[in-house]
Amino acid sequence: MATPGPFRLLGLDPGLRHTGWGIIDVLGNRMSHVANGAIHSDGDLSLAERLVQLHDGLTAVIERWRPDEAAVEETFVNKNPASTLKLGMARGVVLLVPAKAGLPVAEYPTNLVKKSVVGAGHADKNQVQVMVGMLLPGVEMKSADASDALAVAICHAHHAATRNVVMAAAAGMAVAGRGRR
Repeated sequence: MATPGPFRLLGLDPGLRHTGWGIIDVLGNRMSHVANGAIHSDGDLSLAERLVQLHDGLTAVIERWRPDEAAVEETFVNKNPASTLKLGMARGVVLLVPAKAGLPVAEYPTNLVKKSVVGAGHADKNQVQVMVGMLLPGVEMKSADASDALAVAICHAHHAATRNVVMAAAAGMAVAGRGRR
């Protein structure tokens, strides 16, 4: 029986100005860095045109790196309602593009991402960057947004692995239960 190859994950840190993205491969409990970067929108353009830039940039990332799943960081609510609304629109594009490409899309709260990577839900950005570097040796992060996106991918790798173990155990129990009849 052939062993399956690595599973490719896309982590996304949504933002209207900069949407970070990070790609990792997961094989068993091993993770390796593939690529990272950020998609930038031009602040001189209309909101609609900026959302198109995010859409097109994210589409290009998915077409180039061919991930198996995507994970998106949930965003917090700003004090400024207009900023929150614009961020929500950008987040909508970030959720839409991988879903439209046929990828399963998971969402994780910021505190869970930090806890999964650093061990503390209220870690600062520097602590997250340091741990991402330790978990993915040799990675050169293109920006803080890309580092955050890699952290989302790492969080998803941990939680997807746990989910898969639980599902496999449940499937095994169901099969064993059928055999006892």
